[in-house]
Amino acid sequence: MKPATAAKKLDVYLPATPAEFRERPITRAELADLQADPPEWLRTLRTDGPHPKNLVAAKLGISNSGLVRGGITEALTTAQIDELLAEMPDWLAAERATQLEVRREDRRIKSLHADKRRSREEGDAEPDA
Repeated sequence: MKPATAAKKLDVYLPATPAEFRERPITRAELADLQADPPEWLRTLRTDGPHPKNLVAAKLGISNSGLVRGGITEALTTAQIDELLAEMPDWLAAERATQLEVRREDRRIKSLHADKRRSREEGDAEPDA
């Protein structure tokens, strides 16, 4: 597989990986080995970053779009993420509130669909006459 695909599966920022990782295809067996027994560089990247944007957004508790709206377009380190969380700029607080509302609405809709499904299933099971 391409190094970009392998990096995505490993949840790491490709430009921060070693050159030998970026410059050649990664086999599925190699990927499995990296996942099962990560080398030091991989453990360090996962702990300290820089992290890919999707993980930055998740660690900040916002969407990828919210990250862009906040002006964050590059990968961030764990220290930079922690600093943002400590400072809690207005844009981040607003994006976190928006994300919370989105999650609440998703749960409400999921519950509504589950209720309708249960209701249909109960209606299908007619009692014996």
